[in-house]
Amino acid sequence: MSATSPLTTVASIDLPRYLGTWYEIDRLPMRHEPEAATDISAHYSLNPDGSIRVQNRCIDNGGMEESIGQATAVDSTNSKLEVTFLPEGLRWIPFTKGDYWILKIDEAYTCALVGSPDRKYLWLLSRQPQMDPATRQHYIAYAAQLGFAVDRLIHTPHTGHSTA
Repeated sequence: MSATSPLTTVASIDLPRYLGTWYEIDRLPMRHEPEAATDISAHYSLNPDGSIRVQNRCIDNGGMEESIGQATAVDSTNSKLEVTFLPEGLRWIPFTKGDYWILKIDEAYTCALVGSPDRKYLWLLSRQPQMDPATRQHYIAYAAQLGFAVDRLIHTPHTGHSTA
């Protein structure tokens, strides 16, 4: 598959099983996430309106940083989400949401590959701060098949300082 082929997501996501804490194992570089950040985690929980509360945490320059956002499912499959980290009063503004597409997930919901359809963003996530090397390579190889620039991946260190 080339970098211009349309991306496909998993057929569907059981949202209650997907909620909870995920640890970032690898990511493509992005301007809003410092390259030196460690111990990156995301905690997803359900809001009363059915949207998803996104609580991202990391350690940068020795201190914990946190960002709270909101995700909404694009359709009933729950495999394509739109995420915003704007303040609550500004979340209605068009074109301010990022695509969060679940591209691959294991049956036990312990490993997930998430990306954007333009292939600019990619995250390899795990329920544990560490991932088995063979599993990690399997997911990275899959991302390469999808046309992501896996040679640019940043491996996220987890130092044991909890952000979850």
